[in-house]
Amino acid sequence: MMAAEQLPHLIDTLPPIRGRIQAGAPLGPATWFRVGGPAEVLVRPADVADLQAFLAALPLEIPITVIGAASNLIVRDGGIPGVTIRLARGFGDVAIEHGGLTAGAAALDATTAEHAAAAGLAGLEYLSGIPGTIGGAIAMNAGAYGSDVANTLEWAEIVTRQGDLVRLHVADIGFSYRHSGLPAESVVVRARFHAHPGDPAAIAARMDEIRASREATQPTRARTGGSTFRNPPGARAWELIEAAGCRGLTSGAAQISEKHCNFMLNTGGATAADLERLGEEVRRRVHAATGITLIWEIKRLGLPTNRPEAVR
Repeated sequence: MMAAEQLPHLIDTLPPIRGRIQAGAPLGPATWFRVGGPAEVLVRPADVADLQAFLAALPLEIPITVIGAASNLIVRDGGIPGVTIRLARGFGDVAIEHGGLTAGAAALDATTAEHAAAAGLAGLEYLSGIPGTIGGAIAMNAGAYGSDVANTLEWAEIVTRQGDLVRLHVADIGFSYRHSGLPAESVVVRARFHAHPGDPAAIAARMDEIRASREATQPTRARTGGSTFRNPPGARAWELIEAAGCRGLTSGAAQISEKHCNFMLNTGGATAADLERLGEEVRRRVHAATGITLIWEIKRLGLPTNRPEAVR
């Protein structure tokens, strides 16, 4: 009997790229939770032109997933099928301009805030309190400490699934609370934020205040992923979680933080399934206690090995 013909691996069928490409790339170590399976193929384009050419030639039936700093992300234990795109060096520049700045999608939010502060530009201090990258902040309309992306963004440039470079002005993106209306499978590559001249000492003091507040109220030194659930209208997620008796709740090595109960922790050896199961248990208990169904703010991507029963 002849051996079955071996099918080519996905990586062998993909368009060429000048950047880096890797099959079976581990993603867990790159996430803040330090959990999750591999990317079937991980692609790191060299620059915008490289990304455009790759997507233009990539068959539409191959799914793509875009990740940034993975600070607000659970990669499920079965990994991410298809192509995972992660922007790196060629997308991290920050440039000060008249009335604001432009930042590449891979620039860290905190780094962007620091550039603005060094130039005496006020209005972007809130970014210093948001873990992650500019691309991720735009994709989820990240916000904290009195402002958000929708209030400070002028435009974002994206590469579409077809490989076209398109500039979207803020009114075209359809922002709402912790949500953007970016086209499906598009990749944010650059953005411009407006800012205004300010007193450098006052800007620095505000950023110090934000950092101190985060340190005092959030488990910033733990394996965590930022706010787990969105705040429902007229309520705070952490208060509902506490009222439902979930502070300190565990599932395996996953735990609801004792310090801030809208944060989940990997206390050591947790799986993505542990974290997702814990989150769903919190949702069940909050719904039973209050009738409110919490909505995940943390993104969960990929294939589960054992999917927890979700709250409807």
